[in-house]
Amino acid sequence: MAAAAAPRSSGKEALPAALGSASEPPRLFDGTTRLYICYFCPFAQRAWITRNFKGLQDKIELVGIDLQDKPAWYKEKVYEQGTVPSLEHNGKIMGESLDLIKYIDSHFEGPALLPEIEAALSKFGDGPFFLGQFSLDVSKIYYSHIRKYEITNGRPNLEKFIEEINRIEAYTQTKNDPLYLLDLAKTHLKARPLPETNAQPPQL
Repeated sequence: MAAAAAPRSSGKEALPAALGSASEPPRLFDGTTRLYICYFCPFAQRAWITRNFKGLQDKIELVGIDLQDKPAWYKEKVYEQGTVPSLEHNGKIMGESLDLIKYIDSHFEGPALLPEIEAALSKFGDGPFFLGQFSLDVSKIYYSHIRKYEITNGRPNLEKFIEEINRIEAYTQTKNDPLYLLDLAKTHLKARPLPETNAQPPQL
């Protein structure tokens, strides 16, 4: 299968096509710092936003991985857990999104994120997305279009958070086209549009 096209991004960065099973790996451990991500994975989005917020687009190269057609070399040669995100830096590979946030923050130049980001997020008691329990992009599209439920109903702090986070370019650069996410969710979950329901989303 050919490499999958990258989804459209609201930012200006040209995203490379996601690499699939027929794709050749990059030149590993050649001194290039690489962040391996899936464009619609909320865990990868955490590290991706951190990279962008610190202005490291020219220092950390993005490598998209097609998780639906994952190349064998990714698990064999890059990250044995086979998950994203992972970071290639100084001849080593590391993973786990929250660990990567801390690593990128402490090992690269740019605005410091921690503990400032933790203090900022703590103001939103409804539990926002990156360090909370759900992905803003994926959950909002899932509940509003498939479950017919608006997650901001009765949650003024969450609504304010969404408004404010959409003012941050480092985040909006990682956002996908909502219709792309909707199609992806339907395919991944094998879901069909559901009628109106009183079912509630998980507690935030």
